[in-house]
Amino acid sequence: MSYLDLHGHGGGGHAYGASVEGTLEAFAAHRAHGTSRAVLSLVSAPVSVVAEQAAVVREAMALEPGILGIHLEGPFLAPARKGAHDPSALVAPTPDLVRALLEACDGTLRQITMAPEMPGALDAIALLVDHGVVVAVGHTECTADQARAAFDRGATLITHGFNAMRGIVGREPGPLGAALDDPRVFIEVIADGIHVHPANLAMLFRAAPGRVVLVTDAMAAAASSPGRYVLGGLDVDVTVDGRAVLAGTDTLAGSTLTLDRAVEVCVEAGVPREDAVAAASTVPERVLGLS
Repeated sequence: MSYLDLHGHGGGGHAYGASVEGTLEAFAAHRAHGTSRAVLSLVSAPVSVVAEQAAVVREAMALEPGILGIHLEGPFLAPARKGAHDPSALVAPTPDLVRALLEACDGTLRQITMAPEMPGALDAIALLVDHGVVVAVGHTECTADQARAAFDRGATLITHGFNAMRGIVGREPGPLGAALDDPRVFIEVIADGIHVHPANLAMLFRAAPGRVVLVTDAMAAAASSPGRYVLGGLDVDVTVDGRAVLAGTDTLAGSTLTLDRAVEVCVEAGVPREDAVAAASTVPERVLGLS
């Protein structure tokens, strides 16, 4: 089966965007596990750093047609939900900064994650969508109403549902609840058995049929070995059971997942295999407008 990963930061001991050779080796590590196409994710960073990394990805794209472009996970994220992102890199999405990022990526930007409650975010969403970028809601403190406003401006995706966002509670559905209720919106999920409980995985597939997207959010340690790694300049420790956390904390820092394993975790949770396979192949194609 040929899989498509919309959200991954590296693998095989290499981070995407650090070097052309390393980017190609990271992609090859995932291709060995069934991923034939991917949008390469970069963490929050200044525009100058994004431009350098984008140039690396652009060169890798010329050598590897399975690399479809760039996903910027940030820098327009809520500090309270920063996860493994450097807080000093987080900023509000001014029109000039949005245009600077588009220019830095030079046609390679396919997807971006942002918090819709940030000042200027709704206008930024509309501008990015006008440039053909898939906008995802994530790393956010937004309410359901704020998420709905983002969807109405063109956001069509939730970044790693359940993680780095408000949960669904009795009087506030949060962004995930808003997405479940909106057929225009797709929902990423990291099905590694660590980020999301298997029962919630199965529930998500039942609640949003045809709209769940399996992603790895993999960092360099995927398809590699335990130890100390670097993600966006921050130290990450990977344990023998595959859990990746910011050094000295229990904050999850991406995963060591591959999409073939994500499919199996979903099947073990009770998701029909055809649905799990679609979530790693045809559904992400729909997100990108490829089918």
